[in-house]
Amino acid sequence: MSSNRQHTSSFVALGRLLRYARGYRRRIIAATTCSIINKLFDIAPEILIGVAIDVVVNQEESFVAGLGFETAQEQITVLAALTFFIWAGESLFEYLFQVLWRNLAQRLQSDLRQDAYEHAQRLDMSFFESTSSGQLVATMNDDVNQLERFLDGGANAMIQVGVTVVAVGAVFFVLSPLIALLAFTPIPLIIWGAFYFQRKAGPLYADVREKVGDLSSRLANNLGGIATIKSFTAEQRESERLKQASEAYVQANARAIRISSAFIPVIRMAILAGFLATFTVGGMMALEGSLNVGAYGVLVFLTQRLLWPLTGLAEVIDLFERAMASTRRILDLLAEPVNVRDQAGTSLAQPVRGEVSFNNVEFRYGSSGAGVHGISLDVPAGHTLALVGATGSGKSTLIKLLLRFYDPERGEIRIDGQPIREVSLKSLRDAIGLVSQDVYLFEGSIRDNLAYGKPGASEEEIIEAAKTAEAWSFISALPEGLDTAVGERGVRLSGGQRQRLSLARALLKDPPILVLDEATSAVDNETEAAIQRSLSRIGHNRTVIMIAHRLSTIVEADTIAVVENGRVIEQGDHQSLLARQGAYHAQWQVQTGQVLAHTTD
Repeated sequence: MSSNRQHTSSFVALGRLLRYARGYRRRIIAATTCSIINKLFDIAPEILIGVAIDVVVNQEESFVAGLGFETAQEQITVLAALTFFIWAGESLFEYLFQVLWRNLAQRLQSDLRQDAYEHAQRLDMSFFESTSSGQLVATMNDDVNQLERFLDGGANAMIQVGVTVVAVGAVFFVLSPLIALLAFTPIPLIIWGAFYFQRKAGPLYADVREKVGDLSSRLANNLGGIATIKSFTAEQRESERLKQASEAYVQANARAIRISSAFIPVIRMAILAGFLATFTVGGMMALEGSLNVGAYGVLVFLTQRLLWPLTGLAEVIDLFERAMASTRRILDLLAEPVNVRDQAGTSLAQPVRGEVSFNNVEFRYGSSGAGVHGISLDVPAGHTLALVGATGSGKSTLIKLLLRFYDPERGEIRIDGQPIREVSLKSLRDAIGLVSQDVYLFEGSIRDNLAYGKPGASEEEIIEAAKTAEAWSFISALPEGLDTAVGERGVRLSGGQRQRLSLARALLKDPPILVLDEATSAVDNETEAAIQRSLSRIGHNRTVIMIAHRLSTIVEADTIAVVENGRVIEQGDHQSLLARQGAYHAQWQVQTGQVLAHTTD
């Protein structure tokens, strides 16, 4: 989200928001109408006070007498009835605009958050690799809440200030054009001041929103890595780093507050000039008899009604600027392009056999330039392909391309002869079960996590998958069994237990293609042996693609491909690769200790 976007006009952001909210047009019109009517009722009592003064002073010659009410008592009674209905109307429409604006704020913030989240889910993995989770959480939570706060009160306040200026201005020009000109003299200065402060405050509040995202990122990272912090006794260091991020947020707010706080003192003096002009000139005119005493009272009261609410522009502008800074971030997230396009409605031909082919596939990461170059591999249905090679050689990249986390720049990937670009992402990913080295378990029970890929699975199916993955032995030993809570990210379970649950979760999905991305690299020997036994059972009639550092786990693979610097340099089965005495043979000797033994001999 670039700085030039952040510093675009707040009114441009408002226009973008209104375009997004076009489905809420009727609600916005209804809420705005109630705000306008409420404000008209709100300023009416000041007019009635002036009319009442006119009745008391002029009695049978008053303005109300001209409407057919001859005695002063009748006129006062009429004014009292009007006052009752005006106050009742004001109360009614205040209730209505409060309900309408607040419900609109709730509905709009909920839909914005949902749309932002759903759009984020469609974004490419490259977006998440370049954007911190803290910034995203701040956008979907804090920024959306900031917009809600503006809609709760700020939108109504802006509308009512505008209505006040127009309605009171109309009354002024009817009663005394001269005093109207005097009273309105400060308004251009007030409006200019509002826009001046808006231009000054806009970039400052954009910076405030950025600092909120930075602070959220720091908190999320530290809480997620609390074990590492404790192990390195880095609590004080991390507290200091958090303090620095928090202080940066405080300073960014302080700069914005200095600008917004200067608005009221400046505007207050402009308002005083307008009020004194009305008070003095109008009083002189009333004394000379050129202005009705009741009209003078109306003008004095309405001058306050006209000018004093403008001091509230500072708070309204403050809310507006914060909301528009947040709106830019939300709408910029919604505007992020989705490069991996979904071909909804087109599915893989059923049943999926699981034949996978990589045809001259090329891809490189923009940030590092690493990737894969001209890789071609064929995996017949029901066969096992093992990918081996050094870290960063491109093995995991092939898996990401198969799952369409990215699309290759050249070449294509096919399943059962169908290019995966031409089928829906759901159809593609439903056919693939992924077991990654970095196991992610959601907070909830073991049952919830196992059934994640098949929400309607029966208990029998869940238990069978757990048994196949050799996870049932430890699950059944737990006091609450399948209903045991795993904790956030599965922290209550060991690494080996999490890995077995990940395998069981993939097996319950029963995919024709199973992908194991270094699934045994971070587990103990017992868990590795258990997973190997599971694979020997589940590999039949299923295509398996494995990434492994431990060559002992892939000796039974039908095909082993050695990847180096993004290229396949060798492929074959275990025995043929050993006989070739190339890169695989050298790696096998290192892992089995044959090189060391040979050197010792």
